[in-house]
Amino acid sequence: MSVSESQEHPTFDTGIPHIARVYNYWLGGKDNYASDRELAEKFIAAEPQTVDGVRSNRAFLGRAIEYLVTEAGLRQFLDVGTGIPTADNTHEVAQRHAPESRIVYVDNDPIVLSHARALLTSDPAGATDYIDADARDTQTILAQAARTLDFGKPVAVILVGLLHCIPDADDPRGLVITLMNAMPSGSYLTISHPASDIHAEAMAKGGAMMNRSLASPVTFRPRDTVAAFFEGFELVEPGLVPTTQWRPRPGADTTPMPGWVGVARKT
Repeated sequence: MSVSESQEHPTFDTGIPHIARVYNYWLGGKDNYASDRELAEKFIAAEPQTVDGVRSNRAFLGRAIEYLVTEAGLRQFLDVGTGIPTADNTHEVAQRHAPESRIVYVDNDPIVLSHARALLTSDPAGATDYIDADARDTQTILAQAARTLDFGKPVAVILVGLLHCIPDADDPRGLVITLMNAMPSGSYLTISHPASDIHAEAMAKGGAMMNRSLASPVTFRPRDTVAAFFEGFELVEPGLVPTTQWRPRPGADTTPMPGWVGVARKT
């Protein structure tokens, strides 16, 4: 469902850490609580480059959207697993370069939903919408996104910082396939995923510690597993690389951070 002015904000237990609020803390946001900050700091202790890694992931999203608009010519975006709004959200980057861009955000997190109005501040030339749905409920996502997006034209499917929240038992690759099968040729798939094989020992320690605290577990994955999400699509240069190494800005630090990212085209 879309967010309306009459919709009440849901409640949630602030004493239990939540991955969206933990990420918000790492990004320097204020939409977090003591339980989130405590877990976030414990992870930083296990993996000291956590903050740099999370912020490099956010920067990758901006560069990817910019590429999709200015070089690939996309004007439609389906952003699944949106997270708490922060600076340079998908619609802000896309509409900065092409005001007519249309963006649909998807999340089922009550914390994100409570901030979703910030995602609906579209340029008048374009449009934004928010769907309250689980990422695994692909049929609901596709049905409701069709109100805003034209699936007869290319769409950029954005799965940034999402798939590690989908356990293997729930078939994350199947989720990708279902969404992309609904998209026409010329559409693009963008993924970022925490890496289990970069800073492997620290990531394993941090991941285990997080999963003892979070209500919903996370799964960090190696490059080969993340690469499988792109099977059948054409990866654009430079391929599947650490977050800092995907089309970096001039002079940027390209030290590998523990995350795999890529953008691929559906032919």
